[in-house]
Formats: sequence, structure tokens, C-alpha cells
Amino acid sequence: MTERVPVLRIGQVLLVSIQTDLDDQAVMLLQDDLAAAVVDAGAHGVVIDITAVEIVDSFVGRMLATIASISRLLDAQTVVVGMRPAVAITLVELGLSLGGVRTALTLDKGLRVLEQARATTGFEGARPDTAAGQ
Repeated sequence: MTERVPVLRIGQVLLVSIQTDLDDQAVMLLQDDLAAAVVDAGAHGVVIDITAVEIVDSFVGRMLATIASISRLLDAQTVVVGMRPAVAITLVELGLSLGGVRTALTLDKGLRVLEQARATTGFEGARPDTAAGQ
């Protein structure tokens, strides 16, 4: 049985920390779980921490781009943090530019990227209880 990658909520941001190499089934489960979590939490951001990932293949690279696209369609920005130099080199060699995926070296920097994006767009993640005048 494939183990699920936990999706943690920190305010309006979801954190996914990938601690092991993922097989194809785990990647598909992560995409489904994360999409549902973005909607359920009304999240404005997703941080995917790949610090522990040592090896990527084209499938995992495409998965990162696909997750970012899904999140964007659900009104959440995605930042990938903790990419090792070898992983970056491999992605480039595979021809995967990860268009639309923001990156940051650390979790702290990734959270700041999301906060800056939120401030720039003026998106405040309004919910019914935060309507104007309340």
C-alpha cells in the first residue's frame, strides 16, 4: 500500500513536505489530496518542501508543474522550496522548466514569496466572516 504524503495547514497556506522518493501512485494521491485540501481550507498558497528529495525523474518534475497548475486554477499560488543543486540540474537536463512554479531556497523564504504575492495582488482571502464593514 502506498503511503500518503501529509498536507499540513498553516493559516491560509498548505505545506507539503516530501520526505521520501515518491512512486507514481503516491504522486497521483498527492495531487488529489492537495487539490481537495486547497478547496477545503480556502488556501491562498501551497508550499512544497523537497529538501529530502535527492533524485527526480520526468514524472516527478511534471507532477510539480501539474500541482502548481491545479493550485493556480483553485486560486492558490505554489512555491517549491529546498531544491538541491543536483535536482535543479536534473530538471534542466530533462528539459523541465517548471513554468509557473515559483521556487525559494528555504521554507521561510517560500512563505515570504507567498506573502509578497498576496500583498501585490491585494488578495485577502475574503471569507463570509471577513466581509467589508465587519
